[in-house]
Amino acid sequence: MSLTIKGIFENGKIVLDKLPPSNKKMPVKIIFPDIKNEIHLKKNERRFGSLKGKISAPDNFNDELDLLNDYM
Repeated sequence: MSLTIKGIFENGKIVLDKLPPSNKKMPVKIIFPDIKNEIHLKKNERRFGSLKGKISAPDNFNDELDLLNDYM
């Protein structure tokens, strides 16, 4: 069973609106709901369109290759 308690994160500390019903040591999850999606991306995760304008092909990219004339 899970329990949700709201609070405030400020200056590296979390202040809960109320205390949980138990004082024993237990794992917790902190969710920051108002942060943009970019922060949630994994370090190696790529986003669609992230290289737009950073990669280009030379003007003669689609020209025929003279090296292949013997094989055609």
